[in-house]
Amino acid sequence: MAVLCRRRRSARSGCCSRPSIRCRTPRPPNNGAPTDTLPIVRLDRDGRRSLDLCRWGMIPYWSKDKAIGARCINAMAETVATKPAFRDAFARGQRCIVPVDGFYEWQKTASGKQPYAIVSVDGLPLAMAGLWERWKDRATGDTLQTFTIITTVPNELCAPIHDRMPVILPRVLQGTGKAALWKPVVKLVSNARLA
Repeated sequence: MAVLCRRRRSARSGCCSRPSIRCRTPRPPNNGAPTDTLPIVRLDRDGRRSLDLCRWGMIPYWSKDKAIGARCINAMAETVATKPAFRDAFARGQRCIVPVDGFYEWQKTASGKQPYAIVSVDGLPLAMAGLWERWKDRATGDTLQTFTIITTVPNELCAPIHDRMPVILPRVLQGTGKAALWKPVVKLVSNARLA
């Protein structure tokens, strides 16, 4: 099975001007890829929402090597509470929101893989469910903050394209019957160096 969300479209707003969110982050890349540093929203120690930059690909606090992060970009909702790489962060309530303009999925076709961009109908950002973790390198003492995106079975929109999709957190839709749409995009989206 192919790993989904290999690329995600990051929310374009570099910093949030809302007073309920404390922002310490510069503008994120437009086409985020695994191991990129991207924005997430989480609660700080005082219980306030904070927009922070973290590395995509969760490294469990107990890991001896950060290489595991490249394999932990997604966590299945069905097993997030029991899989060793994710269960401690889940049990500690280290949940986060991953704000994006949309995300990419690839559909297998006879001529290869066709990428699709999934975006909201109204153009507003989507909020993906995630978990975050703090990992300390034992050799250098450096701390790395990482996250994973929680995935689930696809809804009727994404099912024709892929067998998994990110958990999209609900929001009130004003005047639309659909929350999202998909459209084919050029295959260049699969090359982060060109994005």
